[in-house]
Amino acid sequence: MLTTDFLDYRFNNPLMNASGVYCTTTTELDELHDSSAGTLITKSATIHPRSGNSEPRYVDVPLGSINSMGLPNNGLDYYLDYALAYQENNQRPLFFSVAGMSAKEIIQILRKIESSSFNGIVELNLSCPNVPGKPQIAYDFPLTQQLLTEVFHFFTKPIGIKLPPFFDIAHFDQMAEILNQFPLAYVNSINSIGNGLYIDSEKESVVIKPKDGFGGIGGEYIKPTALANVRAFYTRLNPQIKIIGTGGIYSGQDVFEHLLCGAQLVQIGTALHTEGPKIFDRLINELTTIMDSKGYQTIDEFRGKLKSL
Repeated sequence: MLTTDFLDYRFNNPLMNASGVYCTTTTELDELHDSSAGTLITKSATIHPRSGNSEPRYVDVPLGSINSMGLPNNGLDYYLDYALAYQENNQRPLFFSVAGMSAKEIIQILRKIESSSFNGIVELNLSCPNVPGKPQIAYDFPLTQQLLTEVFHFFTKPIGIKLPPFFDIAHFDQMAEILNQFPLAYVNSINSIGNGLYIDSEKESVVIKPKDGFGGIGGEYIKPTALANVRAFYTRLNPQIKIIGTGGIYSGQDVFEHLLCGAQLVQIGTALHTEGPKIFDRLINELTTIMDSKGYQTIDEFRGKLKSL
């Protein structure tokens, strides 16, 4: 019932983790593989290992989370070694997330993956809002076009991009016009809403240390924005560019809404951090119950069919 086709692959269901959550170590990645998730994605890898921002840098708050992690990860070679070993034992691919402190570093990373025997799917993170002094590439439209032009001069493997949220119809139009020029496998929307501020009123203090308390907002707070971005890009991008929906997914109902907006796969972030990999069993059961109640036998019967008034 929940079988999902994505590119040339078939997954048991459309659920996976969001990069950055439960995927930093090989132990966590193995736990995801052993869970009920349809597939999994690695932590965004930079060319060298990064320790990330100072603690505390992640805090659960009443309707979600705030974080300023700073891209802590074990480096490209660590995740590439894992990915190459993974594909020897699994027919279904994993998703390999990469990020860079600059366009030059991104190109360096992708050239190494291109020259490797990795045969999975790459996710290029253009939307990390929590590295001090480093703007999000995806908010610079000319730079995004320039970078993707360079990438597709040499990169031949399936690749999608992770986008930050956009808030203006004109920006949806402009970004879609850029992305439609390239043979992208997919667009993942959204990353956290950047530079929110959460206050502990008892202590009269911010709750995370980096950036004077400014951090990315995730969880229930961001679901309406995530759904809007999924819908906006689903209706604007070329049909061959698939959509992965991320943001505010806690229940089967939330999964259903992302799929209804046009998502092919959905990624779980804050809720996975809170509940652990067992969340996938619950989400599968809840989504199946909703589909049964509506008489749907497959996801494709309702995917992307959101009605307007």
